[in-house]
Amino acid sequence: MTRAFPNPLRRASLPLAGALAATLCLAAPLQADQTDRIVFDVSLRGIPAGRLSINGKIEGANYGANGTLETTGLLGFLRKIRYDASVSGSRTADRFTPQRFDETANRPGDESEHVIVYQNGTPVSVSRNPPRKPRKTDVAPAKQGGTVDPLTALYAVLRDVDRDEACKLNVTMYDGARRSQVSLNAPQAGGDGVTCSGEYRRLEGFSAKDMKEKSRFPFTLIYAPTPDGKRLQVVEINTDTIYGTGRLKRR
Repeated sequence: MTRAFPNPLRRASLPLAGALAATLCLAAPLQADQTDRIVFDVSLRGIPAGRLSINGKIEGANYGANGTLETTGLLGFLRKIRYDASVSGSRTADRFTPQRFDETANRPGDESEHVIVYQNGTPVSVSRNPPRKPRKTDVAPAKQGGTVDPLTALYAVLRDVDRDEACKLNVTMYDGARRSQVSLNAPQAGGDGVTCSGEYRRLEGFSAKDMKEKSRFPFTLIYAPTPDGKRLQVVEINTDTIYGTGRLKRR
């Protein structure tokens, strides 16, 4: 959920699930406390490729979440990759403000840890173990005030919402090196659900090759009623990726 994706699953997850990312500007009143259990199966070109799981909780003015992105199916058999992350922070009526984001990446022959610490909504420390050599394209943390980490962005987008909150999202994400944006708009009611048009856009910190390859990824996001019928939950995301059509399907 941070750094460049070294494999199809992680790169596709930027516009897919990691497509869903960051300064959270939800134009809705503060809701009651809530707990969310979110699990999506990820596929590329119709082939099972991974699983995204997030447990999140909002209590008063605070929130926390932990998440896992891992390869499954044939891709998991060929290359076992797993990312685990956690975040804690505060929440007001219109935004999530992270305080600390931790991520552990486990790839064949490569394990790493990544931490972002915030102060008043601005990243003040970005650390990696083992250390990563800075790149010319890296964006400065001090200029990323108001952004959120990848896990906060995912939780903010994928959590259950009231119907009037659906498709109201414009977020900016900072992953410790790069800046990107996700927007949702054009809600279309269909039966009991709602479909949104969306776009994930690379902004800064990406290589010239990445920007030339593709900088904008359109997607659609589908809400359906929660089991109790009181709210809406994201049940499916379909997106364009550099590897073809990608899909997130809720379990």
